[in-house]
Amino acid sequence: MDYTIWLIIGGASAIAFYMAWSIGSNDVANSMATAVGAKAITFKQAVIIAGVLNLVGAVFVGSHVTDTVRRGIVSTTGIDNYVLLLGFVASLLAAAIWVTLSTWREMPISTTHSIIGALMGFGLIVGGTSTVVWSKVGSVVASWALSPVAGCILAFFVFKIIVKTIFAKDEPVSAAKIIGPIIFGFTAFLITSSLFLKTPLSKNYGFSDSDGLLVAFVVSAIVVLLGMILFRKIKAKSGDDYATVEGIFRKLQIGTSCYVAFAHGANDVANAIGPVASIIPLAQGIGIGAKVEVPIWLLTLGGIGIAFGCMTWGRRVMKTVGGRITSLTNTRGFSVDFGAATTVLIASKLGMPISTSHTVVGAVIGVGLARGLEAIDLNIIKKIIVSWLLTLPIAAGTSVAIFLCLRTIVG
Repeated sequence: MDYTIWLIIGGASAIAFYMAWSIGSNDVANSMATAVGAKAITFKQAVIIAGVLNLVGAVFVGSHVTDTVRRGIVSTTGIDNYVLLLGFVASLLAAAIWVTLSTWREMPISTTHSIIGALMGFGLIVGGTSTVVWSKVGSVVASWALSPVAGCILAFFVFKIIVKTIFAKDEPVSAAKIIGPIIFGFTAFLITSSLFLKTPLSKNYGFSDSDGLLVAFVVSAIVVLLGMILFRKIKAKSGDDYATVEGIFRKLQIGTSCYVAFAHGANDVANAIGPVASIIPLAQGIGIGAKVEVPIWLLTLGGIGIAFGCMTWGRRVMKTVGGRITSLTNTRGFSVDFGAATTVLIASKLGMPISTSHTVVGAVIGVGLARGLEAIDLNIIKKIIVSWLLTLPIAAGTSVAIFLCLRTIVG
């Protein structure tokens, strides 16, 4: 194989790590901002937890969405392999640059928009409109519209359930000691089932779907039981002791923030490694259309990059999501985390590269709406939406410019 091809693969892997770092620095807000904003954990604790769980989600569940990004956006029929290699490198770099700039501006943009917009730009410049798989792009765009709505609705109803089953009761602390562990047990069920249903983990250990569901049910029951035992000693200070209820949910929110971090790694790692997962079979002469396993080392590279981004530059966007859209208590933050993570994890299992940013912001808005429109800072929402709208065209244009430069330089 020509040494230039190896150079492109090595360079693509380095850019993928940079893209993963950018994702971690921007999207860490999606997994931990509500916990920090509600003072459940410190920033230092947040980035460590988010880094580890993003890595776990990326390695064990990330291959579903990676395959969609790898070969679902651009039709490669009739395009020279060498041109494809340059195009995927250009797409990665263009997306990473825009995410970095947005993080610098403290705006929570969609890294999914960035990479798919960049891939579309490359496809359009190489083969015209026929090169872009518009049906797949359409389904992805639909998911971008549906994800914030789904996150908003789920978070809204979870918070309303908490209000009705806990805060509206004569003894809210007693109710919280029962309802809280049950909701968290359901969270544990979703996480565990996602680990054992059609993942590398289930394949390696021979777990069938029924085995995975059984394990998830047992883990869920244990979590509910442990929660009730641990919270049994908590005493109410007064009949309407809402502060104690928030204290209970402060502990539970740490768990749901971990849930978001895991779901985020499962979905958004594809934005960093999807193009590289295309470059590898191209370099091996297999062809991009072939069904190939996404290498574990590549998923790990993306997960480590996300974790490193969390720990180095994650504070910037976290300030926007965690405190500028609406004020967050622990019950509100818990509702946001549950609604957002459930939406993202289901999408990951379906292979849909949705926007975690859109989903979390939608969930924050949902919780804010549960208290009335005046509880939301509409100016911040407007700025976020503008940054969302700019993402796809800017990423596409930058990708075109970088591709043309690369083709001129390397021939």
